Amino acid sequence: MHPLLLTGAALGFIFLMTSLGGATVFFFRKSSPGKLQYVFLGFAAGVMIAASIWSLLIPAIEAAESRGQIGWIPAAFGFILGVLFLLGLDSIIPHLHPLSGVSEGGSSTSKRTTLLFSAVTLHNIPEGMAVGLSFALAAQNNDPALYASAAALALGIGIQNFPEGAAISLPLRQEGMSSLKSFLMASLSGLVEPVFGIVTVLLAVWIAPVMPWLLAFSAGAMMYVVVEELIPEAHLGEHSHLGTLSVMAGFLLMMILDVALG
Repeated sequence: MHPLLLTGAALGFIFLMTSLGGATVFFFRKSSPGKLQYVFLGFAAGVMIAASIWSLLIPAIEAAESRGQIGWIPAAFGFILGVLFLLGLDSIIPHLHPLSGVSEGGSSTSKRTTLLFSAVTLHNIPEGMAVGLSFALAAQNNDPALYASAAALALGIGIQNFPEGAAISLPLRQEGMSSLKSFLMASLSGLVEPVFGIVTVLLAVWIAPVMPWLLAFSAGAMMYVVVEELIPEAHLGEHSHLGTLSVMAGFLLMMILDVALG
């Protein structure tokens, strides 16, 4: 199958999982299940941590060394650039953290629901880039092992997108939005992933020389999301052990997927 079709199928899967997660809003009353959201956010954090290491940083180091470069340099500085990129977007774009209700970014008169939507959409960008870059790297090297690793990454992100979709639709419903509209907003928040993923693959020929930097860039952006939002939100309230154990479960699952399929 053509690399672009493979990437499209993988990105379609992660988008579908976001939509399925958003559909959980139809099964709960207006009052969203607090404990379940801690589990959702913690699990997503664990998956993203493992994906950043095994699917992005390690391939970035290996790709740099295969080009005769010092592996840690693009990995480290690309990681820093990814963190700074998300930090900049976080500082500029108005958004609201789902569970804590803390607003960040520039001043805005937008509704809370709009700010919630902006937060999740913003943080979905590095996930789409990560999948696109993984398939682009596999296509450049025509390596079945790299394709398997990219597929493992897409599977892991797709799995964590289910709780991520729920983590936006349930708070939106709690804010007074209808169940149908909450579901649609959760689905739309996941659209940035296939968009950024496909764009990345289309630009693969031109970005080949800086592929190690871009892989590390995605890792840094994803880790920023984990540390800035997912882990703190997963530990709100009196149920922090749920969040902690969920992080561990997500990390373990993504590690197994990457090693077993890669």
